[in-house]
Amino acid sequence: MLALNYMTLGIYGTSALTLDTKGRIVIPARYRELLRKNCEGEMAITRDPQYPALIIYPGRVWKEISQKFEALGGLNQKVRSMQWKILGNALVSEFEVGERMNLLIPQILRDFANLAPKEHVSLVGMGSKFELWSADNWDKKQSGLQIPGEELIDNLPSVLEEIPF
Repeated sequence: MLALNYMTLGIYGTSALTLDTKGRIVIPARYRELLRKNCEGEMAITRDPQYPALIIYPGRVWKEISQKFEALGGLNQKVRSMQWKILGNALVSEFEVGERMNLLIPQILRDFANLAPKEHVSLVGMGSKFELWSADNWDKKQSGLQIPGEELIDNLPSVLEEIPF
């Protein structure tokens, strides 16, 4: 059993943003102090394992999550699949907490989450991380609809259920 010392950071709420032509979003200023304390100069972006969306972790949280995934054995098919989705698709990049907090979303991850330049996206605060959705897919999920690319995972091994990703 994994020991969890994971705590919420207070990242809550939904922000409607626009992806710029270079594939960047601007993290809202209301998260500035929280990120100053927790990003440690880095942000990690990876695929959501069940939805065509992205997960964005402040550096400190990413270090905890990635260590937990790395410590798992890889012989269980569902564990290995989750490691591929979370670790194998992650990009850790430098992130400066300042006036304009730009975060570049890599093209391969934008494609996965159906994010297009100059289109609206939804940045969703989920306690200790953000989720980044195309506005269209987020609206569908909020209405209870299924979306293309949704892949719900049943019967997760208990070691995965204990990781708060």
